Formats: sequence, C-alpha cells, structure tokens
Amino acid sequence: MTAALRFRDLTLGYDRHPAVHHLDGVVEQGSLLAVCGPNGGGKSTLLKGIVGALPPLGGAVERVTCAANQIAYLPQAADIDRSFPVNVFDMVAMGHFRRAGWFGGLSRADREKTYEAIAAVGLTGFEDRAIGTLSGGQMQRVLFARLLLQDAPIILLDEPFNAIDQRTTTELLDLVKRWRDEGRTVIAVLHDLDLVRRTFPQTLLLARETIAWGETSDVLRAENLLAARRMVEAFDREAHECARVA
Repeated sequence: MTAALRFRDLTLGYDRHPAVHHLDGVVEQGSLLAVCGPNGGGKSTLLKGIVGALPPLGGAVERVTCAANQIAYLPQAADIDRSFPVNVFDMVAMGHFRRAGWFGGLSRADREKTYEAIAAVGLTGFEDRAIGTLSGGQMQRVLFARLLLQDAPIILLDEPFNAIDQRTTTELLDLVKRWRDEGRTVIAVLHDLDLVRRTFPQTLLLARETIAWGETSDVLRAENLLAARRMVEAFDREAHECARVA
C-alpha cells in the first residue's frame, strides 16, 4: 500500500508546551482511520498538525500524496462562526475555493456541482437559508456538502457526528464510506467507540502519545483504554517547554 501520511517523531503543541509527543507511524492511502482517546489527549491537535495549521515543535508530518492545501479539513462545530452572514448555497460553494480562488467566480458547471452536493446531503430547498437558522444536523450536512466539492485525496473530520441526530449520522457515514470506496484517506476524531467499532477498520488511540495503533478490535481493548485515561491524568502541565525547532 502507498503511504498517504507519515509521522516521524512528531511533537505538536502550543506555546512550546507539547500536546502530542513523539508520534511515529504511517497512514496508508485509502485508510479509514479513527483517532480516539480521552479529552486533552491531543486528537484535535494532531489534525491541525496534519493540515499545516500548527507547525511541529519537533519531528515532521510527511504528506506523501498531496500538499497541505489539498487536504480537506472539517473542524469541530464549536470552531465555526455561524453568525457569519452567508446562505447555504454560498457556504457549500466555498468548496470550489482551492481551484477557483476567492475572486475566480463560479462557472455554470461549478453552480451545478454545488446544487448536486446540496442534494447529496439531503438539503435541496435550503439553498437560500442563512446558516445561522440551521439546526446542528443541517449545518453538518452543509459542511459535508462543501467537503464533497473539495474533491480532496485526504479528508480530516474532527468530531463530525457530535450532537447530531441518528438519521443524520447514518446518512453522513454513508458519505464517509463512499469516500473510502473512492480510495480517499479519511481520518476522523471520534468519541463514540461503538460507532468506531462498527465503521472504522483502523484506530489510533492517542493520549498525548500513542497508546495503540492498528486494527480497531485490537486497539480498543479495555486495558488500552484504561492506559490512555491514566496517561492523560498523569500529564504534568508544568512540564518544561520544548526547545524551538530551527
């Protein structure tokens, strides 16, 4: 299998205080990988490092199959400003940005693809609705439609099914499976371990450092989950800063 991403002794953090320590490993192209672990374990930090929003304190992220700006990234819902005055159509159409740029304008084909993406997530008829009027599940459908237009080889999802209804979760999971079938690499931060066991063949259990990484059934064992919780509880928040990387 071809590697999509490679982590080499990767350390990530904020203000030189590490949140992910010395991560090594390979994400193969076409993988469906869940990233699990306790709160404060560095899961969201890892996604920010992969997409290039957070530079390493040490080591490296090697993006083998594409550049950082070709990776599609869905942050947590809390990180999205829903007061921004934009409607559903325009929000989804932002998925064309990488190709068209902010001032490139939309072609007729682009507009047709935007309508198709909105239909694919079950929001036909919502095109003119302001995003601030949407429910949590409807907003998540909008964001998945935008991901469809990005047509990215690597897709990062940070808690994509948090606080949404079961029907929406099921339908959005169908899109995730479609991406896998298309050979795309999908990495999702998730807390619902039952969902992970049902849907994600590979899991990285992260608690600031790797607890286990491999087949989901092997990783999500009780002893590994206990070790992950203890690792985060034992973290020293007064630890010395990392040296700056030259």
